[in-house]
This record gives sequence, C-alpha cells and structure tokens, in this order.
Amino acid sequence: MDTKLTIKLDNDIISRAKRYAQHRKTSLSKMIESYLDSVTKPDSDDIEITPLVKSLSGVISLSEDYDYKKDRTDYLIRKYS
Repeated sequence: MDTKLTIKLDNDIISRAKRYAQHRKTSLSKMIESYLDSVTKPDSDDIEITPLVKSLSGVISLSEDYDYKKDRTDYLIRKYS
C-alpha cells in the first residue's frame, strides 16, 4: 500500500533531483523510495561473499608504495598513443 509523505527540502536540491530522475527515466518518488529501502533493510551490512571471491582474497600482494593511479595513467597513455 502506498502512502503519501510530505517533506521539506531546499529548492535547489529538489530541482537537481528532478533532473537526475528525469535523466534516468524514473520518478523522484521512486528514487526516494529505493534509497530509503536500501538504507533501512535489516542486515544490509551482511553481504554474502561467494566461495570464488573468498578463494581470490589475498592472492595478490602489493607493496605499500604502489600507486594504482600512476599505473592506470601509464596504461592509458600506452593504449591511446
């Protein structure tokens, strides 16, 4: 059963949210409902990890000074050069 809810928000936030919802072809009400549903689900912190993911955990060890951003940048430069 749907129930009407009245909330007060800043006009700028409402405008941005409406554009965001329209861009994603959904309603503002549906967006708010989905958000509230996701943050209020019981045991939402308990994410089940599959056996495959568990088996991969810890397979790679990186040095403390590893810079993944630099590595990614170098990769992209090589790829698009």
